[in-house]
Amino acid sequence: MGILDRILRAGEGKKLKALQGIVPEVNALEADMKALSDVELQGKTAEFRQRLANGADLDDLLVESFAVTREAAVRVLGQRHFDVQLMGGAALHFGWVAEMKTGEGKTLTSTAPVYLNALAEKGVHLVTVNDYLARYQSELMGRIYRFMGMDVGLIIAGHKSRPDEKRKSYMADVTYGTNNELGFDYLRDNMAPSKDAKVQQRGQNFCIVDEVDSILIDEARTPLIISGRVADAAKLYYRFASIVRSLKRDVDYEFEEDKRVVVPTEEGIEKVEAALGVDNLYDNVQANLVHQFTVALKAKELYKRDKDYIVQGGEVKIVDEFTGRVLEGRRWSEGIHQAVEAKEGVKIKEENQTLATITLQNYYRLYDKLAGMTGTAATEAAELMSTYELGVVPIPTNKPVIRVDEPDLIYKTEEAKFNSIIDDIEERHERGQPVLVGTASVGRSELLGRLLEQRGIPREVLNAKQHTREAEIVSQAGRLGAITVATNMAGRGVDILLGGNPEGLARRDVLKEGFDEGLLVDEFELPVPIEQMPEEFQEDRKKALARYNELLAEHSETCKADGEKVRELGGLYVVGSERHDSRRIDNQLRGRAGRQGDPGESRFFLSLEDDLMRLFATGALNYVMGRALPDDEAIEAKMVTKAIERAQTTVETKNAEIRKNVLKYDEVMNEQRKVIYKRRDQILDGEDLRSAGMEYLADAVDALISTHCASVADDEWDLDGLVKELRLYWPNSITEEQLRDTADTDEIYDIVMADAVRHYEAREAELGEDVLRQVERQVMLRIIDQRWREHLEEMDYLQSGINLRAMGQKDPLVEWQREGFEMFGGMMTGIAQDFVKYVMHVQVVQNAAGQPTSSDGQKAVIDDPADTNKDGVIDAADGPVVSNLQTSSSDDVERNGFASAASASVASGELPPEAAPPAQSTKQETVVKDAFDKTPRNAPCPCGSGKKFKNCHGES
Repeated sequence: MGILDRILRAGEGKKLKALQGIVPEVNALEADMKALSDVELQGKTAEFRQRLANGADLDDLLVESFAVTREAAVRVLGQRHFDVQLMGGAALHFGWVAEMKTGEGKTLTSTAPVYLNALAEKGVHLVTVNDYLARYQSELMGRIYRFMGMDVGLIIAGHKSRPDEKRKSYMADVTYGTNNELGFDYLRDNMAPSKDAKVQQRGQNFCIVDEVDSILIDEARTPLIISGRVADAAKLYYRFASIVRSLKRDVDYEFEEDKRVVVPTEEGIEKVEAALGVDNLYDNVQANLVHQFTVALKAKELYKRDKDYIVQGGEVKIVDEFTGRVLEGRRWSEGIHQAVEAKEGVKIKEENQTLATITLQNYYRLYDKLAGMTGTAATEAAELMSTYELGVVPIPTNKPVIRVDEPDLIYKTEEAKFNSIIDDIEERHERGQPVLVGTASVGRSELLGRLLEQRGIPREVLNAKQHTREAEIVSQAGRLGAITVATNMAGRGVDILLGGNPEGLARRDVLKEGFDEGLLVDEFELPVPIEQMPEEFQEDRKKALARYNELLAEHSETCKADGEKVRELGGLYVVGSERHDSRRIDNQLRGRAGRQGDPGESRFFLSLEDDLMRLFATGALNYVMGRALPDDEAIEAKMVTKAIERAQTTVETKNAEIRKNVLKYDEVMNEQRKVIYKRRDQILDGEDLRSAGMEYLADAVDALISTHCASVADDEWDLDGLVKELRLYWPNSITEEQLRDTADTDEIYDIVMADAVRHYEAREAELGEDVLRQVERQVMLRIIDQRWREHLEEMDYLQSGINLRAMGQKDPLVEWQREGFEMFGGMMTGIAQDFVKYVMHVQVVQNAAGQPTSSDGQKAVIDDPADTNKDGVIDAADGPVVSNLQTSSSDDVERNGFASAASASVASGELPPEAAPPAQSTKQETVVKDAFDKTPRNAPCPCGSGKKFKNCHGES
């Protein structure tokens, strides 16, 4: 049995040993690779691709391609893959999560599996947590791929954002991007008016997620949403912000901080009603007032300035609770963001309607193969396996970790804790030891910054307000005497070198001397080849690069000498100012020190006033309170440390349940999304809709006859209503007298269908088959988009109150599944009916290019007696306009959930026209014998035979 077979068959405990077996085989080829010239090494790419074309698979090429990538990295970057990096790369290729400690070189590790999988020319995506890392890795690691004859794309907000430019990036062999941008592009593609407008035309092949725990775990509570603007209600938000400001906690409303729930009391409701001058806040007509009141209370109590958000430039900007970064362009949904803006007195932006949405879980599960890497995944291994089928493999460090993790120090008050932290920092700063302080919020980082300033200690403060300088600040945190205060996750993915980062220092000094930043970019980033640039630019670039190289040589010597001094002082000292909700984030902070065998030290300082201690570690709190100790004396107790770890486990379990709940609820929406998106793709691919149109027509006629002629007695038939409604579907001359002479509903059906088919074929002859097919595709696409947007809005409303069903002894999830499926069936029926109406009435004018269009330039104009649309133009003729991108807040997700599993007919992804539900039923149960009585002739027979009802049980 070969080594690859052994790896793929290995159990969880044997994976690491199996991966180790690859390393000797790769090392055995190193001498052969070194003997190749650059041209011969570069020729390996074409050789590998030819072997794949001849029937080999990627696993067969693993050992050789890894050896090639290692040699290319040595020649291009001067970096040679460690043996453990080859192991990590193999784990990524097999679709696992490689857990590698901070400083082990995950960025370089990814190059081997990326190169190997890019040989298949199906596209490889490498996803990072922020724009800086995506750009940096695409530039630095991209040199390897370009050397080997591959092209590299970059997908970040604002970078080459035109569809043709993005499409080129996605068509590259290797594409770097941020997690949200890739997800939003997927949603935009499924709103595209044509196939050519799509950017992700290759689909989702292989994806490596950097910092996989952050993206697939921490951010997975919040779905991606593309929204459009709706009516503005700014005055009402300001009004409620003013009213709730005067309401008192525990009198007018109750607030459970640990559950993040705010509930108004009767007294509070009466005060609001008096302030608004209304008799009943909960009156149906005034229902919007209840929503406004709720979000105003939430904005007051749940959303804290400089923790959950900052106010910058007259705008409320969300701060990521995990990373401390500003989430630019993101807004809380359900009116939360507007309520916070009203609270802060800044200008309120308009509310938005959901146009497209997907959870991160369901987006990343679209990939044929998914892998990830991080320094901290073991605590989330079970969730990664259950949600994404990703196994976690701990990769050993290249050198033993010698960092010293000191026990926690616990103080009674927060003030005493901060004083102790400042004393500790001051003492180490005097010796020259660099210190990195991690905080849990923007407010805490600024407070520590001010306290350090009062002591005269120079420091760099990094939080959401300085996010643009994140990498610059964190990369220099290992310099001699440096004091850096940052939110716990800030700078994640940035390497901290003891003594400082010479490249960053050289770049900083070049820019200080007046050189433009554009002179230092890599050649591939230039708009045209360097030789085609103006001579003045070429000269300035030569000067800038020459000066950069001079400064790099100087700083390299200085940083090397300073690095030795820092090692003698004990390496980087990491201070945690409080424990985070997640153990992973605490471990990530500790892991900033002690990279690649360097010395280091870490310690956490806690107080009984910290949120985690106060809300969850009550046993530890009681233990400490029972001891008569002065406030400024620290406690070291294993019992307290274990209590904190139990508290963190409690919070982690709660968050995991939230994510699990989000996913369960989103399954219904996901199956519906697959059906709609598949249907759109079929239309964009040019599917002939004639047969579908005839089926829709038959279903519509069946539904009308069933509605107006439901009674067995023909004297109770509403033939007048039937005739009038038929005219809404197509122009016809059918009369009530003509139908009254019929013997039964089957004869009515035959008469009506004959007239409908005659009208349809007349239009086909008049317009020509090709033109009518094109019009049908345009009409169907716009109807689907319009109905889908309305469906999403209705599902949002359903979602907001579904949990209340539990009060009626009903399972909210089951109710969501049932009603969501019924609503989807109603939507599909509506799509079919709208399609018939529009196609049978549409007026087409040929333009100069021969494309069907209306006389005013619109694609198709409706001649509809029903006046469905007052201006006669199909809604959203030019597609939806997306005003901004946002994600809903995690609190909204906690409150509302998302969707769950659908029935088999939807889950299959098929969309036969006859599968559309015959009517918009609101019944909770279906009686089998009634189903046979009420089934339309052309609908599937309820017996499950697969035949139409009229050809099965409808014959009797």
